Amino acid sequence: VIQAVFFGICVLTDLSSLLTRGNDSQEQERQLKKLISLRDWMMAVLAFPVGVFVVTMFWSIYVYDRELVYPKLLDNFIPAWLNHGMHTTVLPFVLIEMRTTHHQYPSRSCGLAAVCTFAVGYILWVCWIHHVTGVWVYPLLEHLSPGVKIIFFAAVTVIINVFYLVGEVLNNYIWDTQK
Repeated sequence: VIQAVFFGICVLTDLSSLLTRGNDSQEQERQLKKLISLRDWMMAVLAFPVGVFVVTMFWSIYVYDRELVYPKLLDNFIPAWLNHGMHTTVLPFVLIEMRTTHHQYPSRSCGLAAVCTFAVGYILWVCWIHHVTGVWVYPLLEHLSPGVKIIFFAAVTVIINVFYLVGEVLNNYIWDTQK
């Protein structure tokens, strides 16, 4: 969903940019700048770190023991192309976007705070679903003791923050913004 919303905003930004080109309307220019800021923020805080995290975590665990993240039973309901759409194609598309469009990252402290907020919010949502249904969204969590779950959730938050920093460094490298 994050990727779909993000790339939808990218398309909207590109279309708005094309439609307002050559127009002297300051209001349209102001609205376009807001849209670009939203696009850049979503790339920095959500699309890149969450996208890279999902691909790396999903396939790492899948290779180790697919039943921990994507039980074989799901193959009966979710076709392979959709699985790859959710867990594979995210990475090349987000890297292509990073290479073709310069994104202005927020200040590091604001960016990391936003990534942490998202990670903690998502973890709380996963725990809430378990509380209500008695089922963990990710089967891996069934095999972890409560103490190990806390360590796991803390590690996940750290990893996603590292991916935020990787995205910032990669963006600066590609666009040579440090010079």
